[in-house]
Amino acid sequence: MQARVLVRAAQLRYSQRVRTCRLQLARINAAGELAQMSRELIEAGLAHTWTAMRIARHIQHPESVVLSAHVEHACAGFAVMQFAQESAHLNLLAVRPQYQRRGIARQMLNWLHESAVTAGTFVVRLELRATSAAAHAFYRALGYRDAGRSAAYYQGVEDALCMVRDLRINDGVLRAPNG
Repeated sequence: MQARVLVRAAQLRYSQRVRTCRLQLARINAAGELAQMSRELIEAGLAHTWTAMRIARHIQHPESVVLSAHVEHACAGFAVMQFAQESAHLNLLAVRPQYQRRGIARQMLNWLHESAVTAGTFVVRLELRATSAAAHAFYRALGYRDAGRSAAYYQGVEDALCMVRDLRINDGVLRAPNG
């Protein structure tokens, strides 16, 4: 009985946390803040390549989506996805440490996945640092599968794990493109 109460309390806390998160397309004036988040949360130990100008180009590009997640008035996280005919590529995904483990990254990815399916793109690819066991576990839990390893992918310094997800497959069951 006590375990049920604890599980229910955890579910309520989780749902309350997710409800307070607001997703929106990033605005051009957010490019600097998102670039700084990329530098601190994604590119740590590497040369900074996701500059404000680069993120601004993605915000303005018709085949890219830059999504930001806000909790109250703070930017808690963001994602950058680029769409092509056959597949989409998740370029960046980051959540500030104080907002992690609240479902924000999952919520952003679900939004991006739904957008991809709506656009008729069913395959999403990404790379992540080979040393990031937590990120690897996160993506695997969301249905991504390993698709290889790219040696010295990150500026000749670190290998990348390549992952892919076919959005037509949900829990091992193939679904029709429109349903």
